[in-house]
Amino acid sequence: MNTVLIIEDNPTMVRALEDNFTMKGYKVKTALDGEAGLNAALQKEANLIILDIMLPKVNGFEICSQVRNKGINTPIIMLTAKDQEQDIVMGLNLGADDYVTKPFGVKQLLARAEALLRRTAQPEPDLYQFGGFKLDVANQKLTHNGAEVPLSPKEYSVLHLLVKRRGSVLTREEILRSAIGNAHFVSVKNIDGFVKTIREKIEPDLSKPVFIHTIKDLGYKFEPV
Repeated sequence: MNTVLIIEDNPTMVRALEDNFTMKGYKVKTALDGEAGLNAALQKEANLIILDIMLPKVNGFEICSQVRNKGINTPIIMLTAKDQEQDIVMGLNLGADDYVTKPFGVKQLLARAEALLRRTAQPEPDLYQFGGFKLDVANQKLTHNGAEVPLSPKEYSVLHLLVKRRGSVLTREEILRSAIGNAHFVSVKNIDGFVKTIREKIEPDLSKPVFIHTIKDLGYKFEPV
């Protein structure tokens, strides 16, 4: 049984989420302020955290930051205000895995939660397939219908991250941090260049990408076809 930790200061919303997650078979823990939520998150007892941004005592950004700084990789879905793109970007940069904007349907949140748990519960495969492509993780090689597609090491790292986190929006900052690391000669601006060259090698029509989608003001999302 998966345990979900809901950190939200609206009691009515907490009750609704608790009821719906319970009916879906989850064990539910709740916290009505950021301080209690942070303490609960650091116990590492949850399989998933639903985290509001605007919280009393400790806000959601600080909770997310502290959880990730402690090396805790529990999936986090952030609840953000509608159209507050800067909040979404900041949350993703701090290590949130997904976001849902308020107001939202509970069914949508449940679907996001279940999809995220499926992705994170499975060990990484040795091979990813999309279209006619195969991404060989063990050998760090991409092939198309059996023929190798040349990738530079950084192009491979970026593509691997996008494919591994398929369905999730990744900001340029997160791609830089997770795929490239601390290379002093690579900046956030270079990420667009890496994506451009990768698209040239995998997209059938550059004017209408089917694999790597640009998410306006946020970053990129990979969708297998």
